[in-house]
Amino acid sequence: MRKLVALEHVTLDGYVSSRRNLGFEWTWRAYSEELAAYGDEHIRADVDTAVYGRETYLGMYEFWGGRPNAESNEHERAHADWVNAVDKIVCSNTLTTADWNNTRVIGGDLAAEFGRLKAQPGGTMSVYASPTLVHSLIELGLIDEFRLIVHPVVIGSGTSLFPDKSELTLDLLESKAFASGAVYTRYRIAQEG
Repeated sequence: MRKLVALEHVTLDGYVSSRRNLGFEWTWRAYSEELAAYGDEHIRADVDTAVYGRETYLGMYEFWGGRPNAESNEHERAHADWVNAVDKIVCSNTLTTADWNNTRVIGGDLAAEFGRLKAQPGGTMSVYASPTLVHSLIELGLIDEFRLIVHPVVIGSGTSLFPDKSELTLDLLESKAFASGAVYTRYRIAQEG
C-alpha cells in the first residue's frame, strides 16, 4: 500500500503560509545547503509522485517548468531535473488539463481517487505545500505521515497546518536539527486500538 504524506515547511507557531506574496518568504532564514541536501537525499528519497493543489501547482509550474536555466545553482539544477521528471498530480475542480509534463488532474471524490492510487504499486505520494488540499486530505483521513520542516520563526497569522478542530495522535518516526535552526520531524498517524 502506497503512503500519502504531507511535506510542509511550518513556522514555530504552526503556519504553513503567511498569505502574503508567495506565502513562504519566512523560510529564507533557515533554508540552508545542509537542509536542501537532506531534503533531496533523505526526506523525498522514497517519493515518486508529487501532489499539488491548484494554486501551488500553478506556482511550481511557473517556477520549475522553465528550469534548470543558466542562473540555476547546483541544487536548483538537481531539483529541477527531479521535479520535471517525477509524476505529478494536481487536485482541482476548476482545472481540466495540466501543461507540465507527467502531470494529471484529479478532482471530485478525493477519497475514491486516492484510495485507488494508494492501492496501486509505487512509491510515496507527497503533497507539497497546498494547505487547502492538505486540510481536505486530513479531514478525509487520507494522510499517512507528516514530514515537517519547522522553521525558527513566528509570523503571528496565516494559514495553519491543521484545520480547525483537527484531532490527531501522531507517532514520531524521526527528527533532525540543522545548524540553521530548522528542525525536521517525521510523524506517522497513530493507529487506534
